[in-house]
Amino acid sequence: MDFAFPPEDDTFRHHARAWLDAHPPDRAPRQWERTLGEGGWIGLGWGETPYGNRTGTLTQQVVWAEEYARTPNTPPRLGHIGENLLAPTLLAHGTPAQKDRFLPGVARGEAIWCQGYSEPGAGSDLAAVRTSATRDSTGAYRLSGQKIWTSYAHEADWCFVLARTESGSHRHHGLSLLLVPMDQPGGRVEVRPIRQLTGTSEFNEVFFDGARADPDHLVGGEGNGWRVAMDLLAAERGVSTLAQQIGFEAELERVIQRAESGAEGGTIDPLLRDRIVRQWAELRTMRWNALRTLGGGDPAAPSVAKLLWGGWHQRLGELAMAVRGAAGAVGPYDWSEERPYELDAFQRLFLFSRADTIYGGSDEIQRTIIAERVLGLPREARGQ
Repeated sequence: MDFAFPPEDDTFRHHARAWLDAHPPDRAPRQWERTLGEGGWIGLGWGETPYGNRTGTLTQQVVWAEEYARTPNTPPRLGHIGENLLAPTLLAHGTPAQKDRFLPGVARGEAIWCQGYSEPGAGSDLAAVRTSATRDSTGAYRLSGQKIWTSYAHEADWCFVLARTESGSHRHHGLSLLLVPMDQPGGRVEVRPIRQLTGTSEFNEVFFDGARADPDHLVGGEGNGWRVAMDLLAAERGVSTLAQQIGFEAELERVIQRAESGAEGGTIDPLLRDRIVRQWAELRTMRWNALRTLGGGDPAAPSVAKLLWGGWHQRLGELAMAVRGAAGAVGPYDWSEERPYELDAFQRLFLFSRADTIYGGSDEIQRTIIAERVLGLPREARGQ
């Protein structure tokens, strides 16, 4: 199979590289999103739309994502959730009014979104969602419940929330997807950052206490939330996986450099060297698999990709600590409520990667999807 990109993508790569070089990301994250929007770099994968985004082929989307990942000091995208999750969902299931209302703000880098899916007791088992949304006398929805592990909720203007709109419904029945403003009076939406082992707080708990959602901001029709949510989760994989691998490659390179600099007599321990080579080979295999399945059509591809990179990144964290040696076990130090943990890059990699096989759908869930939906094996017994 030919994994080379078309020749015209070289021109596109040069253009992307030149723009990134001319616009160093030395500004606040929200301002950086607006800079990307002004440059037309948000929404390459939306297709032809009237919302101000630049259109790119599938391989050009990969080129842009890779060049972004290779650029020093580019921050994680605050607008990723709006651009790559919400927008494809609205393009597929939204009304014309919803698209006109929400997509221009995403394309300009002005509207930041978060995803209200996981809950305590309903993480990988998303069908166990308990957050409720009931109609008030005006026809608006009122939400009550809690979401957790909500990325960038402390920065977001809006949240798309999977909620139970049919009282007494069970599992995937009676769910709806609602677009909810985060800034509401009276503490109706409360965000509490979650401090992780690494000392950082990218994730949050979000509490809804009578939060209002406009009836026109119901996506895909009442009771159709499960179907919409599954389409949205499918959009979470793909091009971003290839960009993610650029970051993995940089992390692996730092591990290799540390192993070389710490080698006694200039010779890396053979067992350690074997682990490094294995990581390198597996990363190349993941890239080829991602390119092979990039066009879609393989129902197992998203779950296979998640299983591959989750386990790989965890093993890289373990390898980093092995290379770091005994000093890697020291810390965190100088901890206080006012001062975050002081960890080196390898310690942070190790600690953060512990969650890689859980978030975004645990390994157990991914294997169940492959077994039941792809291989046609008998379904596991489930509780009611």
